[in-house]
Amino acid sequence: MTLSLTSPTKRLGFFSRLLDDAPAGERYRLVTEQIAHAEAFGFDSAWVAQHHFHEHEGGLPSPFVFLAHVAARTRRIRLGTGIVTLPMENAVRVAEDAIVLDLLSGGRLELGVGTGGTPESFAAFGITSDDRSAVYARHLALVREAWAGRPLPGGDRLYPAAEQLLGRIWQATFSVAGGERAGQAGDGLMLSRTQPRTAEAPGAALHDLQHPIIDAYLAALPGGATPRIVGSRSLFVADDRKEALRLADTGLRRAAARFAAAALQPGQAPRPGPDASLEALIAAYDVHVGTPDDVIASLQADTALARATDIVFQVHSVDPPHAHILRSIELTATRVAPALGWVRKHTGAATTTPITAAAATTTHTPTASSTCTEAIA
Repeated sequence: MTLSLTSPTKRLGFFSRLLDDAPAGERYRLVTEQIAHAEAFGFDSAWVAQHHFHEHEGGLPSPFVFLAHVAARTRRIRLGTGIVTLPMENAVRVAEDAIVLDLLSGGRLELGVGTGGTPESFAAFGITSDDRSAVYARHLALVREAWAGRPLPGGDRLYPAAEQLLGRIWQATFSVAGGERAGQAGDGLMLSRTQPRTAEAPGAALHDLQHPIIDAYLAALPGGATPRIVGSRSLFVADDRKEALRLADTGLRRAAARFAAAALQPGQAPRPGPDASLEALIAAYDVHVGTPDDVIASLQADTALARATDIVFQVHSVDPPHAHILRSIELTATRVAPALGWVRKHTGAATTTPITAAAATTTHTPTASSTCTEAIA
């Protein structure tokens, strides 16, 4: 079973790891503005990642708190976690916080979960990285029990229960086994914007890695279940190709330098370092960058993305300045996503003034009061 490029269920999402080049509070303000901008241009969903401790990997340890803030400043855009690192969390508290957020947001929550994360981060939470899969399975089962209103250990039941959330779980994975697990549960499947290559196939295309995951997911879905597949991709769209590539060169070399300093997992192929050509970095980090026409052509070659029900875009690891992110959101909604089969369902006029090309080239010094700061991770 496959989904066509023009699937009527295709939805458009904006994703952020909150990596703007600013103090944490300013990061939260800027991404709130970015999500509101995405809503104004018709995006269906906004997703944020959870990361503990490492500010250059992600800027948000508490996604439920942040999304409650965003919910108060938006009206209809769905709000997703991409992901909650479930092994590091108390499962009952995740269930409770999710319920409260869903009620406060008017039923807009989508819960993405996964095993996470940076191996050394687990120790602070009393577990080891080696235990994360088993802990994840236990915690996810407990979240389901809590939402269903069943007795928890000790006999208590959650108040309020939230059976409606059982149909809004998404599981993130790099593996075929993970795709099968998500399908068997009837959950949504979350595919990453990039993933490690093996030493045996260092040049494998991302869609070639993800098709087997999708196949396993669809084969495992219970009869009659509706597929839900997030295809997340790195995308930066600009009015000018030269400017887009200049910003990509800056951001990707910074990302490559950080990646080069990290230890490789067994069997993992190294990625090009910061001295590689820009073309090599774009390919290695699975980035779609350029003018709308450039990006459309690049994305249309991604056959796994064509099977997604939800196309979700993020500007990492280019991480351009804030004004460029806003302009990329506009161009994605008005030019790129329609070419991929997305049909805007919310046709009201945008409530945010479009960012002009001239404004997008202005760089501002990051301060707590600035409205346009550099977003360089």
